[in-house]
Amino acid sequence: MGALDEGHFAGELENGVKLGSSELDLKDESETTLEIEDAVKILLQGLEEDSNREGLKKTPLRVAKALREGTRGYRQKVKDIVQGALFPEAGLDSGVGQAGGVGGLVVVRDLDLFSYCESCLLPFKVQCHVGYVPSGQQVLGLSKLSRVADVFAKRLQDPQRLADEVCSALQNGIKPAGVAVVLECWHIRFPEIGQSCPDLSHQPTKMGMQGWVRTLVYSGSGVLENENGDVWGDFIALLKFRGVNVEKNHNRTSANQCWCPSRSLDVPVSNGHTSTRNCCKVSSKTGPSHPAMVSAVSAIIRSLGEDPSRKELVGTPHRFVQWLRNFKKSTLEIKLNGSNSAKPIMHNENGNASCNHDEIHSELNIPLWSQCEHHLLPFHGVVHIGYFHASGDKLIERSNLESIVHFYGCKLQVQERLTRQIAETVSSVFGVEVIVVVEAHHICMISRGIEKVGSSTATIAVLGRFSTEPAAKAMFLQSVSDGPASGDR
Repeated sequence: MGALDEGHFAGELENGVKLGSSELDLKDESETTLEIEDAVKILLQGLEEDSNREGLKKTPLRVAKALREGTRGYRQKVKDIVQGALFPEAGLDSGVGQAGGVGGLVVVRDLDLFSYCESCLLPFKVQCHVGYVPSGQQVLGLSKLSRVADVFAKRLQDPQRLADEVCSALQNGIKPAGVAVVLECWHIRFPEIGQSCPDLSHQPTKMGMQGWVRTLVYSGSGVLENENGDVWGDFIALLKFRGVNVEKNHNRTSANQCWCPSRSLDVPVSNGHTSTRNCCKVSSKTGPSHPAMVSAVSAIIRSLGEDPSRKELVGTPHRFVQWLRNFKKSTLEIKLNGSNSAKPIMHNENGNASCNHDEIHSELNIPLWSQCEHHLLPFHGVVHIGYFHASGDKLIERSNLESIVHFYGCKLQVQERLTRQIAETVSSVFGVEVIVVVEAHHICMISRGIEKVGSSTATIAVLGRFSTEPAAKAMFLQSVSDGPASGDR
């Protein structure tokens, strides 16, 4: 499973976090926060947004707080967690096997974590499983396994390095007979890219992560380093109880594999060279680099305590800017093909909408991607649209509804506003009475210490008879409930 750099992690345990720690120790937290705020304002300016408008006034501060919370591992020491958490637990000294005087293998499963991808600065979800074989007649408090894993998760990370760091820190910190770490990681897939990446989950998983890039990595030490050994087999068997299947001789994720979807847009800087040093992937196929925005992201990375010149981070500012500019403020009008002529909604003498529409048509599970304007983090999900139409009338083409959803999604948004805008546009363009439901997962829900992994938000907007006829609204909502489920729901 690869050699572990025990000396490095011994230094980590002894001296705390080395990378950037001296810089962070000299800085006041408020100073670091202000530096990130200034950088975020540059990013908003690059998106042609007004950072003083309502909704964005506090965005720089919110982003700074979220980033500092999400990378607090740089300011934590594993030694502080482990010390005082080892408890004596005597057993049979003459026992045969891996009891170690205190019992056999200990496994803690399904630890929900999140981390920031070092390749693009977007958060990714982690489900962590940790096992160890106690030795020296002492055991570790179970909660400490989660806390140690969280220290390393709360940094800019790659899945394999995260697994290796957790494994090595526990091996050096509690001196067990062996440690094993298995991570299941999900990375949000960019709407425009990712088609060529391996391991895209097209079926709903236990976390409902359809459309995400998934990878599974593991690391082991001591008696759990040998994946053909009996103890490793016991560990895998206990994971299978929870539906986690680790294939025998599973390939470890390498730097050349497409874990982060943003890497698929990279092209080598140099031609004809394959070494890591000469082939740092920093350029993009999709246009100018926007130097002011790139410099601002580099400043954010530096303020968090990392070194932007580290080889794994060289291209990160470019990739994050590339992602962010997907949501650049646009004044382009929605272009519809005109195949559905608008029919004005007639009003009676009391001002209430009335028409001869007598059927409700539903378009369900229209994909949605957008960017939260409060935290500059993505949210994604599905949109359900229902409207009245007269029997025999031509239905609104789904592609037209998709174009409206895409148009409003490709902006800095809040879900409530997005829902209303979709409803109002469908109603005004096609002259129909409409109901819109948006279901979305917000990455900011897991990146600010809330950590409600798998939670979702639903919003609703109604116009016309859907707002006055409860039976019509209930009929549409029932069609959503009965309709084909989306993996994002």
